[in-house]
Amino acid sequence: MDDYRINLAESELPQAWYNIQPDLPRPLPPYLHPATGQPVGPQDLAPIFPLEIIMQEVSREPQIPIPDEVLRHYRLWRPTPLHRARCLEQALKTPARIYYKNESVSPAGSHKPNTAVPQAYYNKAAGMRRLATETGAGQWGSALAFACNLVGLECTVYMVKVSYYQKPYRRSLMHLWGAQVFPSPTDRTNAGRGILARTPDTSGSLGMAISEAVEDAATHPDTNYSLGSVLNHVALHQTVIGLEVKRQLALAGDAPDVLIGCVGGGSNFAGFAFPFVPDKLQGRDLRIIGVEPTACPTLTRGAYAYDFGDTSGLTPLMLMYTLGHNFVPPGIHAGGLRYHGDSPLLCLLVHDRVIEARAYPQTPVFEAARLFVQTEGLIPAPETAHAIKAAVDEAVRCRETGREECIVFNFSGHGYLDLGAYDAFLEGDLKDVEFPEEELQRALRELPAVAGR
Repeated sequence: MDDYRINLAESELPQAWYNIQPDLPRPLPPYLHPATGQPVGPQDLAPIFPLEIIMQEVSREPQIPIPDEVLRHYRLWRPTPLHRARCLEQALKTPARIYYKNESVSPAGSHKPNTAVPQAYYNKAAGMRRLATETGAGQWGSALAFACNLVGLECTVYMVKVSYYQKPYRRSLMHLWGAQVFPSPTDRTNAGRGILARTPDTSGSLGMAISEAVEDAATHPDTNYSLGSVLNHVALHQTVIGLEVKRQLALAGDAPDVLIGCVGGGSNFAGFAFPFVPDKLQGRDLRIIGVEPTACPTLTRGAYAYDFGDTSGLTPLMLMYTLGHNFVPPGIHAGGLRYHGDSPLLCLLVHDRVIEARAYPQTPVFEAARLFVQTEGLIPAPETAHAIKAAVDEAVRCRETGREECIVFNFSGHGYLDLGAYDAFLEGDLKDVEFPEEELQRALRELPAVAGR
């Protein structure tokens, strides 16, 4: 086929999410209660999540049906196109075939509404009035604001302070969809006030913002917490991406040799890659690569250990790759990749070497993004540019070896609201940051003690 885009009809939209838990090489270790150290039960999550979300978090059903109302909302932008990057292939003079799944066509400009819409739907059905959440670069906050506006919920967003000021137009999107947005840490919560008392000049972190959002939800009976990454139900909802890619590659008469996505908490990568994991586990020669920044090298340099998902220790303990819950990353422009931990599902697969991980500094990432812009035309988000850098490297490897491989990456979001970052790159003002070893060791020494584990 000579097509540049492979499209699916609305009637081909997946009717169920794929649940990877029954297909894991071994069971996922349980979440632990932050006070008792015992496995978390549904009653422990009930103060901040609706029952349906809790059941999805622990479900071992291979498929979870998508509610009709969620499907109706999905059709605003789904199915999304799969592009053949023919111009990029020509520029690289590679024999590889490069495809990218374009999740930037959603109203919020990223993959995030794939889980924001069902989370808002389930919370509305449970009688909630408001959702509280955190956001890094603003993609998740804008997606949840969009979803709450669709179903008639109020929305409060705690945005990491450095991104709040770096990315003002993300705030504009959230405000247009009716959300309140605050630079975190704030003086609105006990967690925020405590952090500001200790570190008044902090630039903020996702861990801090999570603490504030969880506290907000737990202290208001009409409010639940919603998050855009890390937990199992979020990865579940995102699998519409990979399920569509499977159908689209079949239409193109192709099959992947390499799958690539950027990783912050793991949601876009999990949704894109998880539907292909059973193929690899059954013996298919398939490489699956998660890409992160060297400034926040969770999968590549973190410890595989139990840790809190937030700075203040309000969340359950999860077994994951972590840089320590007190980690405060540098203010790189890929704000969505500045999280100290990762999805426990993804981390298990990395630990068991089903999935590979690599890290890049931001300057070569932006150089790859510029090449993509000048060949394919779309402007990627700084987070997405990490996946592009890895795809370019894999295509160059194919050029050097003569291998005609099929490389597929997830274009998780556009960068039209991140042009300030591109200005900094073009003006030579970007700094490449390596997380110092001494800081890593200090953070890891502060990991919580977990008896018997």
